This record gives sequence, C-alpha cells and structure tokens, in this order.
Amino acid sequence: MGLIAWAALGFIAGLIAKAFMPGQQPQGCVVTTFLGMAGAMVGGWLANVSGVGGSVNDLSIVSIITAAIGAAIILGAYQYLHKK
Repeated sequence: MGLIAWAALGFIAGLIAKAFMPGQQPQGCVVTTFLGMAGAMVGGWLANVSGVGGSVNDLSIVSIITAAIGAAIILGAYQYLHKK
C-alpha cells in the first residue's frame, strides 16, 4: 500500500477512533493521521498475532476496522500519558 493510501487509512482510522473515545481530544488533523497510521500498524500486528481479522494491506472495510481498533488503543495510551 502506498504512502497516500496509508495516510488516508490512518486519517479515517484516527477519526473513527476519536469518535468512539470518551472525553475531549485536542489533537489536530496531523496528529490524528499519525495516531491512525500507528494504530493501523498496531491493529494489523494484533490481528496477525491473534489470528482474528485480517492484516492491514489494502484499503478495505476490514482494514479500516482493524486500524480503527489499533488507533483507539494508541489514542487511549496517548491520552493517558498526556494526562500526567
């Protein structure tokens, strides 16, 4: 998957994760995109390790859901670390 597709997937996953995370998230578009891209990598890794779902290799519904779950994990960790 190309860099533009990764950025698009990361942005979509980051927006979905922000929509489902409780509380106020002051991150902008760039931080949301990077958190989503990191979440795509984490979500893809977790999907491969657990054997559930698919990897994040293309722009599909499964990869968006997987990336959004990973982005929610990353976003939760980001919020936790920046609270202190």
